[in-house]
Amino acid sequence: MPKANSIYEQLIATELLEWKYSMRKKPSFWNKSTKKVQKKINQIIPEKVHRAITKAIKEITRGVLFGSGFTTKKRREVSSLEEIEVKVKERINFYSSSAAVEGAATGFGGFLLSLADFPLWLTLKMKMLFEIASRYGYDTKDYKERIYILYIFQLTFSSQQHRNMIFEKMENWTITRDELPDDMNAFDWRTFQLEYRDYIDLAKLLQLIPGVGAIAGALVNHKLTNKLGKTAMNAYRMRHDKFKQVKLLDK
Repeated sequence: MPKANSIYEQLIATELLEWKYSMRKKPSFWNKSTKKVQKKINQIIPEKVHRAITKAIKEITRGVLFGSGFTTKKRREVSSLEEIEVKVKERINFYSSSAAVEGAATGFGGFLLSLADFPLWLTLKMKMLFEIASRYGYDTKDYKERIYILYIFQLTFSSQQHRNMIFEKMENWTITRDELPDDMNAFDWRTFQLEYRDYIDLAKLLQLIPGVGAIAGALVNHKLTNKLGKTAMNAYRMRHDKFKQVKLLDK
């Protein structure tokens, strides 16, 4: 483990190591069983429905990723890690609270408004990730940094098996970055939408139930947005010069 210059950095180094272990752990019996059930359900759904959903998620996500309001953000000057993370945590709290309000509003409105939750919540989550990247000093106008943002998203909203694969790519980002195709369409959107949908389906179904939809929408949106923010923090810590050598013992 590298030498840290402050107590804060020592705490972060330990936190990062624990997070890495959680990203690398093998799928549990429950994870595997759930994934098998979801896979069978997905096989029942007609292929044309999968194509339509994949296209919708791809276009919404691409619109968010390439929207002028996201790609024109200026790269922020990086100060001390502790100062950066004070601001990052403030923004995570802000976006988690905003997502909770949005989830409550759409959940209260019933089925039709709950359908609107997907693009609204997705936009909030992506906007938060762009801001976090900028706070850590990364240029979000760089196409490959936007791919890293998609990896953070997948790392949060995927099965443990898929998480293992994505984490390996992120942990070896220098190599992964060089191997990325120039065409954004080459990104595996089908797996992206299936993993995301399978991860949040059960939680979001509660939002459709009359009477509890608003509460469920608020709680789920807040919890998962906060989880995404914390994943992003660790993903960018992993690339920080001070913590690049934080390695797992089994590597």
